[in-house]
Amino acid sequence: MPYTAEAFQNEFLALGATEVNSIITVTSSGAEGGRRTSGATEIIIVDASGSMQAEGRIQAARQAAKTAVECIDDGVNFAIIAGVSTAQQLFPAPGRLAVSSAETRADAIRSIDRLQASGGTAMGAWLLLAAQLFAQRPGDIAHAILLTDGDNGERAGYLEQVLASIAGKFTCDSRGVGVNWKVSELRKIADALLGTVDIVANPAGLAAAFEQMMTKAMGKTSADVQLKVWTPVNSTVRFVKQVEPEVADLTGKRVDDGPRAGRYPLGSWGAESRDYHVCIDVQPGAAGDEMLAARVSVVEGDTVHAQSLVRAVWTEDTALSTRINRQVAHYTGQAELAETIQAGIEARKSGDDRTATLKFGRAAQLAHASGNKATEELLATVVDIEDAATGTVRLRRKVEAADEMALDTRSTKTVRVGRSQ
Repeated sequence: MPYTAEAFQNEFLALGATEVNSIITVTSSGAEGGRRTSGATEIIIVDASGSMQAEGRIQAARQAAKTAVECIDDGVNFAIIAGVSTAQQLFPAPGRLAVSSAETRADAIRSIDRLQASGGTAMGAWLLLAAQLFAQRPGDIAHAILLTDGDNGERAGYLEQVLASIAGKFTCDSRGVGVNWKVSELRKIADALLGTVDIVANPAGLAAAFEQMMTKAMGKTSADVQLKVWTPVNSTVRFVKQVEPEVADLTGKRVDDGPRAGRYPLGSWGAESRDYHVCIDVQPGAAGDEMLAARVSVVEGDTVHAQSLVRAVWTEDTALSTRINRQVAHYTGQAELAETIQAGIEARKSGDDRTATLKFGRAAQLAHASGNKATEELLATVVDIEDAATGTVRLRRKVEAADEMALDTRSTKTVRVGRSQ
């Protein structure tokens, strides 16, 4: 699979400076002919707790699950889990995976009609069963869809314990339907399992959401791509973050690879492009000193697909050292935007209107300056934006729960910067 890795940075540092920043754009053209380089397994997890009876959610969930099943390519392994107080495999027989064909998809669709809403919510148990099923197919492109409508009912800390034990085993996209679920719970799942989280406020939107997720999953052609960062002696990685298409901090997911290198998981890939912010701490140099601060490689197992170099050059010329790289500045702003929105939501929930107004004002300013129109529109459902350029906003007295949750879940979505300096 052809990959490229391109570094965008200002390599010139002022004397005494020790921090090197670079945006690495990784692009893949996908496997030749769109063929997967390994097998694939899909698991659909549908909340079937008692609360799903409300507002026609269980009927919409059945239709969404059927739509997703119809999108599964021939030859892909799959299963369906009904999520209640325990995890119950709905299709195929417990402990097994089905191989997708016209016949097995039809059988699965018939089994979905048996999905009834009763019982509680136990996301840890649901994900644990999914992990056990995925374990039958090591090396596959492993992807799950999880749908819920409520709070997790398991004992405190159990979901986190499960996530720690299954991290890296599969990716999982989570969706919450309605407004009675916790964004923080689904975000934990998304962060641990390199997936996404979003709200489907109206059950009528579930089928389209499931179709989009499954279609995207079917486009993945490589299972386990990683960013390998090598640093020389006296240099260390401060952080590695995905910054586009959304913000995700990968720093804590590092796995050491020899004394000077570490690998950061990027999940499964198809034909796509993503941006990463790599920050390196180095020893300061003298004027004219030049060093390789990091070597960043896109790897899959022992195969190196692409490589990019991060450099540092110390200079007394302030015109060079103070020039801000557009990509680095843009994505630093996008990361601040996500953090500021989440801080604003927390402040508003705790009744601290002054802090909420300041945070949302700064967020409106950042969204406007970076051209992130989608986030600016979401902010406008929670505050009245009087002047986005100066960050002047007023809190709305009445805010729909679904609007606030949409702003929260989508706060990490970023826009790409233009490539001209």
